[in-house]
Amino acid sequence: MDILAQVLDRIRLGGTLLYHFELGHPWHLELPARPYALFHYLSEGTATLALAQGPEIQMTAGDFVVITRGEPHVFYSDRGAEPLQIKDIDRASSRFGVVRHGSRVKPLATMICGNFTVSRPVLGSVMELLPPVLQLKPKTDSGWLEAILRRMISEFALERPGQRVALSRLTEVLFVEVLRSWISSLDPGQGGWLGAISDPHIGPALKLIHENPERPWALSDLGRRVGLGRSAFSARFTRLVGQPMQRYVIERRMVEAAFLLETTDESIAQIASRVGYETPAAFSKLFQRHHGLSPGRYRAARRSNGGERHGDVQDTDVAE
Repeated sequence: MDILAQVLDRIRLGGTLLYHFELGHPWHLELPARPYALFHYLSEGTATLALAQGPEIQMTAGDFVVITRGEPHVFYSDRGAEPLQIKDIDRASSRFGVVRHGSRVKPLATMICGNFTVSRPVLGSVMELLPPVLQLKPKTDSGWLEAILRRMISEFALERPGQRVALSRLTEVLFVEVLRSWISSLDPGQGGWLGAISDPHIGPALKLIHENPERPWALSDLGRRVGLGRSAFSARFTRLVGQPMQRYVIERRMVEAAFLLETTDESIAQIASRVGYETPAAFSKLFQRHHGLSPGRYRAARRSNGGERHGDVQDTDVAE
C-alpha cells in the first residue's frame, strides 16, 4: 500500500486557478481568510509575504508558497502603498485573467495564485501536518512546477468541455509534487507521519497499521515485525510520528470508519467489526468522542452535505 496515495485519494483533493497578477512597484495585495489552502507562484520579480503571526518571508522568482490554513495574508513590494483588497476571491476562478496593480511601468513581478480544496475535511490531516506557510525554493529539477501551472493557464484560456475536471486533476498533480518536494526536505522527526513514512522502521509499521487497522496491534508485536524491541519502537514511533502508536491506531480506525460511513451502505455493526471493535456500542461511543457525532448522524450529515451516495441509509445507531 502507498499510504500517501491512499490518503490523498480519500480526501478528494481539488482546486483551481484564481488570479494572474502583473505587479508594478510600488504594489500591495491583501487577501482575506478562506476555508481552503491558497497557493502562490512568483514567476518573476521579488515580493514580501506576511501573515498576522510569524516573520515576513522574502520571495524571489521561482518561489512557490502554500498558505495551508487559508489565513489572511499580504504580498507587497512596498507595504506603505495603497493595498488592493482581493475581496471577491471565491468568484475569481470564473473570470480568471490578468490583474494589473501598481505603477504602469513594466511589471516588476508576476504571480499566479490558486487554491487547494479538500472535500472530506475530516480526512484532511495532511493539511494539518503542513506548516502554516509552506515555501519551496526553485531547484534544478523544478521545471515541473512551471510546466503544470502553464498548462493550467492554457487550459483555463481554452474553455473546452471538461475544463473544471481537467483543472482539478492538474491541481491534484501539483499538490502531490509540492508534497513530495516538501517531504524530501524534512529532517528526522519533522512532518508527523508524512515524514515518518520514509523511516526504515516506522514507515513499514505505518503501512501495516493502514493495511490492517482492525488488528489488535501491540507495541511488542509491531516492533518485532519491523526489527525493533518494544521500548525502542515505542520511543521511535512517538518521536517521528508525534503521538504514541496506540493513539495513532485509534485515529486511523476512526478515519477508516468515517470513510466507510460516507461511501458504503454497510451497517454500523459491520463497520465496527471492520475497524476492530467487537460491539457496535463500544465503537459508537468512541466514534462520537472522536468526531462529535454518532456514526448514524455522521453518515446522514455527510451525505446531506454532498457526500457520496450509494443507496438509502437504513441502519441506525446502536449507541448514542
